[in-house]
Formats: sequence, structure tokens, C-alpha cells
Amino acid sequence: MNEFDPHLAAQLLAYDRANPLLFNTGLFMVLFLGLLLAYQAMRRWRTAKMLLVILFSLYFYYKSSAECCFILLGVCLSDYALGRWMGIVNSKLGRKLIIALNVCLNVGMLVYFKYFNLIFSTLADMAGRSFDPLDIALPAGISFFTFRSISYLVDIYRGQIQPCRSLLDYVFFLTFFPPLLAGPVVRAKDMLPQIAANPQATSRMVSEGLFLIICGLLKKIVVADYLSGNFVDRVFENPSLYTGFENMMGSIGFALQLYCDFSGYSDMAIGLALLMGYRFKENFNSPYKSQSPTEFWKRWHISLSSWLMDYLYIPLGGNRKGKHRQRLNLMLTMLIGGLWHGASWMYLLWGGYNGLLLVGHKAVRKSWRLPEHLRNTQWARCGNVVLTFILITIGFTFFRANSMQDLGDMYTAMFTNFHLDVLPQFVAGYATIVALMVGAFALHFMPDRIYDRLIDRFTAMPLIGQSMMLAIAIFIVIQTRQSSLVPFIYLQY
Repeated sequence: MNEFDPHLAAQLLAYDRANPLLFNTGLFMVLFLGLLLAYQAMRRWRTAKMLLVILFSLYFYYKSSAECCFILLGVCLSDYALGRWMGIVNSKLGRKLIIALNVCLNVGMLVYFKYFNLIFSTLADMAGRSFDPLDIALPAGISFFTFRSISYLVDIYRGQIQPCRSLLDYVFFLTFFPPLLAGPVVRAKDMLPQIAANPQATSRMVSEGLFLIICGLLKKIVVADYLSGNFVDRVFENPSLYTGFENMMGSIGFALQLYCDFSGYSDMAIGLALLMGYRFKENFNSPYKSQSPTEFWKRWHISLSSWLMDYLYIPLGGNRKGKHRQRLNLMLTMLIGGLWHGASWMYLLWGGYNGLLLVGHKAVRKSWRLPEHLRNTQWARCGNVVLTFILITIGFTFFRANSMQDLGDMYTAMFTNFHLDVLPQFVAGYATIVALMVGAFALHFMPDRIYDRLIDRFTAMPLIGQSMMLAIAIFIVIQTRQSSLVPFIYLQY
């Protein structure tokens, strides 16, 4: 029997940039189980329970970003102080200045950590000079917790919530680990009342939580990671080596990979929160069932889409100032949303493309529609779904491609070297990939009533049965996972 090695244990628990503490790691599962047991044991002592979760959340963040956890704490203290200050300021100008200060602090952090090198390298290129990028470590999840910070102060300004009086409550809200690194973008007005109520997880919440964790693990590791490591990455790294048909399949594969990766994270985050008594809103609602780009953005990354709507699109004027201003506001919102994803002009291109889709859809809907007797037929709905998926998948190639050169190679192959005749060889050579994609899409398009029935049957099972289902899922995950840890895609944002 191996002896306990304290040095090895210390290495495992210390910050390691290459091995962050993620939901899909064995270390996290062990630590979370210990947290959950201690959390339940402390359920009568609210303050002790909250301090325990805050310390775990800070450690969770430390494992991803080391000393950047002090930045997160600084944002907590800043938000709390500005919120209390706004609570005693009566003048509209003074309250606006507090909002401006908060936005400047948060956007300033984003500009420095995410866009400093992009801005100065672009300026240097325009001036014909060289620029040596700075080695700036990006704090994990900074885009997510800064958005939550901004919405807190704006909601106080709008009178939708009162300033949080308890510093402990606010630190708990902003550092709470399930949505910390990659969302959902949980708003203070939704979570602070739950924190104040000192919730306890019901048996239904525990069952739902376990079900979502199982779904998230299977989506992430069995589908997303397998597609990425065995097909999608190969195509996007060298698109010129593949036929147009293979490039098309790689694009479809990435659309599926991205959805399973990100919605898998959201499922696990929501599930973990449920086990602790907190309920978050749904973040994905079968987005590839959408019949238009507008509907897609109501189903995809719902917490971010609604945030951009409430705190960017509407303040810009929304649709209140005429159709031309509405189109401009849509474009600006999607361009900023694209750039939010990272310091790359490819993200800006992706945002602009989706802005054009939204503007184009609204223009087409106003000027032309199918005849009434065809509009609501099954064929029309299927056609809308297929067309929307194609348009969205084209946009995702901008999101994934490493450069404009690779993007050009991909579409050149699709239009000049398609070669549908490779289909039999493709199916034979990538049989597992094809089966996985077909199965994943079949589950995605499963009617909602069947999904709801599955949840009901799972929650009706005794806890031992649910635990066995979780054990089976973990066994499948272990059998199919890659040799090295594959981080969640949205951790870089």
C-alpha cells in the first residue's frame, strides 16, 4: 500500500497553470464532495456556512488564476462600497457618476488584461513599427464577473434592487464558484434574495442537480472533447489538407462541439448550485431548434444575450428611435459582444456577421413572408431550422478559425473542391464520429416533453438509484476522456 506523500499532495493542491480545478476533474469531485458534507453539517449556522463557501470559491479561483483572486476580492469590495454610496446619494448626476466609475473600473480591467496587446499591436502595424506584446496573464472568468459587477450597480440605479447591506452576502454572490469561470451570468437581483433567505436544497433540487451534472459531464467529455480531439481540431488546424466536404463536416462538428462544451459547463454549474440550494435560470434552450437568427439568440447563452439586451442594446436606444437606429444598435451590440469573447479580429468579424444576420432577418420579415397556408407547415418549420443552422454554423467558422488565411482555405475547399464522393470513405474512416454526431443531434432535437419525462423519472428514483446513474456516467467519462485534460472553451473568456 502506497504511503501518503505530503509533498505530492501539496503539489496537487497548489496553483498549476496547466491544470486548473475544473468540474470535469477528479480532484474537484473529491473536494466538492467534502465541501457538500461540511456545508450540510453547518446548515444551522448561516455565517459559518457562507464563509466556508467563500473560502472554497476563492481557492477554486486561485487554482485557475493564482494571485488574481485578489483582483476578484477587489471588485467585491469596490462594488459593495459603490453600492452603499449610491444608496445615500440622491442626485441623479451623482448616481450616474457612480455608475460611470464602476463601468470605467471594470471596462478598464478588461481593456488592460484582454485588449492591451491587440490595441497596441494594431496601432504599431498602422504606424509601421514593431511591438513586443506584454506577458499579461488573463484572470479566468474576468469577462463574466465584471458583467455581474456592472449589472449590480445599474440595477441599483434603476431601482430594481436595493444596495446589499451585508458585505458577506455580496462577496458570496460575486465569488460563488459554480458560475464564476464561465457563467451563466447570474445577476444580483436574482441571487442576492436567495442568499438572504439562507436556502436549503430540497430533494427535488438535489435530483435535478444530479441529473444536470450527469448531462453536463456526458456533453463535455463524451461528445465535445471526443469530437475536438479526433476530428474538429485536425480540420481547423489544416483546412487546406481536407476536401470541401470534410471542411463542411468539420464546421458542423465544431458547432456541435461548442454547444456541448458550453452548455455542458452551464448544466454542471446550475446542477452544482442546485445541490447547495441555489437555482439559476436556464442558459441554453435547444438553440439549434431555432427558426431564425433572432430566435437563436434567445436560446443560446441566454444569460449573456439578455445581459447585452438589457445593459447595452436598450441603453443605446433599442428600437425606440426608428428602424435605422435599431439596426445600428443591433450591429453595435453584436460587435461588442463579439469582441467581448477575446482580443482577436476574428471575434469582431463573428460579432459583425451575427449583427448582419439579425438586421437582415428583421428586414426580410418586414418585407416578405411565406403565404399564410405555407407559413406554419412542418416543411416550412424544418426549412427555417435548417437554414438558420447553416447561417449560424457559417458564423462559428469565423469564431473557430485561427486566421483569415485558414478561413479562406476552408471556404475555397468547400466551393472548389467539395468532393461529395468521399462520403463513403468518410463514414468508414470516422464511423464513431459520425455516430456520435448523429446521436447528439437526435438528442438535441428530442421533443421537450420527452426531456421533461426523463427528469421526472430520474427524480422519482431513490437516491441510491440516482447515485448509481452518476457512477455509470463517471465510468463512461473515464473510458472516453482524452489522455490530457481538455479545458472548457469559454474559460478563455
